Amino acid sequence: MSKMISKPLVLTYFYLFIYILLSSGVILYNKWVLSPKYFNFPLPITLTMIHMGFSGLVAFLLVRVFKVVAPVKMTFEIYATCVIPISAFFASSLWFGNTAYLHISVAFIQMLKALMPVATFIMAVLCGTDKPRCDVFSNMVLVSVGVVISSYGEIHFNVVGTVYQVTGIFAEALRLVLTQVLLQKKGLTLNPITSLYYIAPCSFVFLSVPWLLLEKSSMEVSQIQFNFWIFFSNALCALALNFSIFLVIGRTGAVTIRVAGVLKDWILIALSTVIFPESMITRLNIIGYAIALCGVVMYNYIKVKDVRASQLPSESIPERISKDWKLEKKSSDIFAPNNSGSASDIDVDEETPLTQSTRLSHIGRSQVGNHGA
Repeated sequence: MSKMISKPLVLTYFYLFIYILLSSGVILYNKWVLSPKYFNFPLPITLTMIHMGFSGLVAFLLVRVFKVVAPVKMTFEIYATCVIPISAFFASSLWFGNTAYLHISVAFIQMLKALMPVATFIMAVLCGTDKPRCDVFSNMVLVSVGVVISSYGEIHFNVVGTVYQVTGIFAEALRLVLTQVLLQKKGLTLNPITSLYYIAPCSFVFLSVPWLLLEKSSMEVSQIQFNFWIFFSNALCALALNFSIFLVIGRTGAVTIRVAGVLKDWILIALSTVIFPESMITRLNIIGYAIALCGVVMYNYIKVKDVRASQLPSESIPERISKDWKLEKKSSDIFAPNNSGSASDIDVDEETPLTQSTRLSHIGRSQVGNHGA
């Protein structure tokens, strides 16, 4: 029996478990910190800046002090034309996404995130990295209809929170497309540590502008409690999530990651209703999200099939299926990430700016989006 269960396979499932645990934990932790009903720190920009500052500091220590990884050859031209715009949209997606926690439930936020492939496809078409297709468009319509049904069934529907979340989704989609268009053309490959090293400080600077305008005065006049250990552990969990993503990238195939993302969504929705009793879900919520999820799964299937077909033009369909299964089985022993420019199942709330592009290296460079769990 012990021979049948290999050590790499056990490690793969362990990393997936850690990813699901940390990803769900960070989202629930952020909600608990920001919610006026719980820890009552209703300053999402400040919280995001704490995460960016902490991540940037740790990345600096790992790159410059301990020299765990070497910095890439970053010129001023690359930094100005690639890193700065990507950082701006990354900061925006985090800002809007975290602000949504003040107005809508975690469960409803996860349902709205099903719009991620719709947003990414729209931005990709507008930027010229993808072409309009009837089959993909029909899936986008299915996803949109599902999200509309889910929104209609939301008991505590809030327009402001929904607008913040949807805006954050589109900001993240544009960031993903820009990553593909800008960084890949420069041939620049960043791992999670170097991406934090370059982008976290820049995102911190961008966030300081809305912080000065919107939250600085609130912090001065209100009695906001600040607990060092709460914020340190919160930022540490976010950083740990980034590194768990890095481990998951190298030890799983695309299909496994997608299944794990879907499983994490359902677990998170269920947990949120237990931890936060006010976030109730209705039958319409579930029906709408299930419809949207069907569209997402079909979209992912089409994109994976297209990329695999382009990679294996001379093989027959049965041969491709057989090879895909073998590749997926072997992927737990392979670590060869590259910058694919692909979106992911992983939450944008606390992910490093470039691990999403790295994570689906098994799918290839022609895929633009997934469902941003």
